Amino acid sequence: MEEFNAVNWTAIIVGTIAAFVLGMIWFNQKVFGKKWAEGSNVPEDKEVNMVLAMGANIIGLFLLALVVGFTQTTEALLTALAAIFSLAIFTASMGAFAKKSTYAIMVDFGYVVVAGGLMILAQGIFSM
Repeated sequence: MEEFNAVNWTAIIVGTIAAFVLGMIWFNQKVFGKKWAEGSNVPEDKEVNMVLAMGANIIGLFLLALVVGFTQTTEALLTALAAIFSLAIFTASMGAFAKKSTYAIMVDFGYVVVAGGLMILAQGIFSM
């Protein structure tokens, strides 16, 4: 349990929120959202369970920010980068199996990498 006491909770919360806000911008129809939805075969007329989608997203982002927070306590930046890129590659592979377009796969991949970068940045800012 020492690990939980050693992390910077402010950085974890800020990193989670920053990554969530990034997703709202990233997947907006005016940014990448429209072409991403087409490439992901998301029908425009079908209702999405936003509570489930947003809830799962915020939990996943929090857990990734927590991993980044753990790596900060041991100054293991390469481990954080490995975790972020592993998740991004795993996300891309799931997109390929789901037959998403290359564009949609790269949008998903890019979001995970940039969100992870924001989490590392939050750790850097709040752990000084």
